[in-house]
Amino acid sequence: MARVLSHQVPACAGQHVRIAGWTHRRRLLKSVAFLIVRDATGLTQVVVTDPATRALVEGLTEETVVEVTGTVAANPAAPAGVEVVDPVVRVVGEPAVPPPFDLYRPSLAATLPTQLDHAPLSLRHPRRSAALRVGAAAVAGFRRSLDGAGFTEVHTPKVVASATESGANAFTLDWFGRPAYLAQSPQFYKQLLVGVFERVYEVGPVFRAEPHDTGRHLAQYTSLDVEFGFIDSYQDVMALLRDVLAGVCEAVAERAAAAVATLGIEVPRVPEQIPQVSFADALAIAGAPCDELDLAPAHERAVGRWAAAEHGSDFVFVTGYPMAKRPFYTHPDPADPASSNSFDLIFRGVELVTGGQRLHRYDDYVAALQSAGQPLEPYRSYIDAFRHGFPPHGGFGMGLERLVARLVGAGNVREVAAFPRDLHRLEP
Repeated sequence: MARVLSHQVPACAGQHVRIAGWTHRRRLLKSVAFLIVRDATGLTQVVVTDPATRALVEGLTEETVVEVTGTVAANPAAPAGVEVVDPVVRVVGEPAVPPPFDLYRPSLAATLPTQLDHAPLSLRHPRRSAALRVGAAAVAGFRRSLDGAGFTEVHTPKVVASATESGANAFTLDWFGRPAYLAQSPQFYKQLLVGVFERVYEVGPVFRAEPHDTGRHLAQYTSLDVEFGFIDSYQDVMALLRDVLAGVCEAVAERAAAAVATLGIEVPRVPEQIPQVSFADALAIAGAPCDELDLAPAHERAVGRWAAAEHGSDFVFVTGYPMAKRPFYTHPDPADPASSNSFDLIFRGVELVTGGQRLHRYDDYVAALQSAGQPLEPYRSYIDAFRHGFPPHGGFGMGLERLVARLVGAGNVREVAAFPRDLHRLEP
């Protein structure tokens, strides 16, 4: 008999079925016992009245894997309106050692460090796994949107010869006796591949050795990166990002509907035109000094509140960041060289995406590196490509974990990462 998953059980009323999963919870009453079996798609209630089967169920520990055969009967009070009756219960494998927290409760009571220490178990909780399902749906929407727009998915090296942005924030390693770095982003390679495919994207890990111990930073995270050529301005990049975000939110609503319901969240609507505010105006909105070179988290929250109040939008673009705070490959504003043709997207008060237009002329790269006091040789294989004809291009990157955290309302990105890596954690 083929196994039936919990979400399929309601369609099997009156049929004899076989289910299998983990012992989620047992409720032992005087005349009847209830065994709740959990699988990857939800919960199934099993009703036990036979004395021998009840004795077996009484001896089970939570998380023991079981197989149950029985008849599906309608019961409006049961999960999904059905339950399995007249069951035969078989233990699969060894009895489980009970977890250090109750997985059957609506929310995990354990502290986040305890949950992360026991991630293989805490991720079994429906709310924790629901957040990962939202992330999977978001990536599917990201890919679907870009595939539909003629982009090619690429896979770039994660061990590189030079730091993308700053050597101080790169993890160093020994590469057969030569110094190397873990890639901080696929930036250089996705730009070079614009010269091949014109439109590229990548989903992959990036590494940042930044000593931030906050709820929004990880030392390794999943980056969603896009780069494309023949743009007129960075506004083209922002327009594409808007469409990609709409596709991401649509996919989350469609593909992760059960997870969205479990979490009790509302998937945001992406407006046709995301509001924009200049960096100078963003400082004024936040009440920050006009000579600040970046937005602090408190400033981002203020701009997010402004966008919600003035435009009814969870999203807002901040444009024209100072060149002093942007990487050397960023294209300056021709009308104001101290400002950049770049942007950040703030989502629900947190910076989510950084993007913009890139330099595309070799001489401009040489001048930018010299102005930054950087030697040319470590970047030679990168900048030499721009001597062979390159179109105006741009792109963006965003962290998957930060996106999911804002979607589900998590206060810490570690809550939505399966096995987070940060300043203190290298296992499990």
